[in-house]
Amino acid sequence: MYETYYGLSAKPFQLRPDPHFFFGSKGHKRAMAYLEYGLSQGEGFIVITGEVGAGKTTLVRNLLNKIPTDQIVAAHIVNTSLDPEDTLRMVVSSFGLPYEGASKAELLNRLEQFLRGVDRQGKRALLVIDEAQNLNARTVEELRMLSNFQTDDRSLLQTFLLGQPEFRATLHSPGMQQLRQRVIASYHLGPMDAQETRAYVEHRLATVGWKGDPAFDEGAHAAIYAYSGGIPRKTNTLMDRVLLMGYLEEMHAFTEADITEVVRDISEEYQLPDAVGTPDAGALPQDGLRSMDQRTGDRRAASVEVLDERMMRLEKSIVSVLSILKKIVATPQGAAAQHMDNQE
Repeated sequence: MYETYYGLSAKPFQLRPDPHFFFGSKGHKRAMAYLEYGLSQGEGFIVITGEVGAGKTTLVRNLLNKIPTDQIVAAHIVNTSLDPEDTLRMVVSSFGLPYEGASKAELLNRLEQFLRGVDRQGKRALLVIDEAQNLNARTVEELRMLSNFQTDDRSLLQTFLLGQPEFRATLHSPGMQQLRQRVIASYHLGPMDAQETRAYVEHRLATVGWKGDPAFDEGAHAAIYAYSGGIPRKTNTLMDRVLLMGYLEEMHAFTEADITEVVRDISEEYQLPDAVGTPDAGALPQDGLRSMDQRTGDRRAASVEVLDERMMRLEKSIVSVLSILKKIVATPQGAAAQHMDNQE
């Protein structure tokens, strides 16, 4: 693997969110400040939105790693393509409560008793909802109703909502007025600029012991930013492939041309073949289009978690083939065969 070749202690550009690699860009620092402010308030909703791969999940996991567990009991939900009652079951389950076979009334009662027990222990309960753009209006309203659990002087449950930009449309729809009144802070996490993207790359490399090998010139960093647009996940995808190519081709320095070559390879891999039998989008009703978009988004979100594993299997396969070829070339039989081919 390229980690050993470059003297790194681990893969620096894995796709799964890891707070160990948290990088505080201007946007991420501001978003973290909003989360910490909301946490200090102990009530209401905090809303953080951002593009796919902007680092929202890493942000919240970094926060969860920092909060004192003797003061806050937190539950984190990432599967949000659910109806209101299933979402309630997910909330109950995330706090470690039994939910199977229970009616909605029983679920609400169990949750309320649990929250009151947490309060009696001098702690607070925090619910973090990721991928909030998948929530429909009825489910959002169900979550709002949970904020009604309170004592005479304080709320028993605080909620953070993290989602893609389209969640803001849900938030500002006519029926969401009561929820908007309970949002105490909202922030949109944008992409990093070119300078921050370079610092992000170097930060992740340094986190796993990078000592300047491999090196990246100015053109290489410019090409990295041009491809990724300052989105952390796109940067990770590209850089993982760059380092793999560097290992296979025994490279210790990268230029703009090298990055461009990897970008071209990635683009070719993800080109779609000519559609056969695909229905015309114009012929579909709008509800059908929204349903297709949601299913596509769900599949894309689910694939992120397994993409790292697939890439690792691909790397192992490539490295195995490369090792076999090197052994064949290095053996006397291989040298003799090559000599006979030259005589012919």
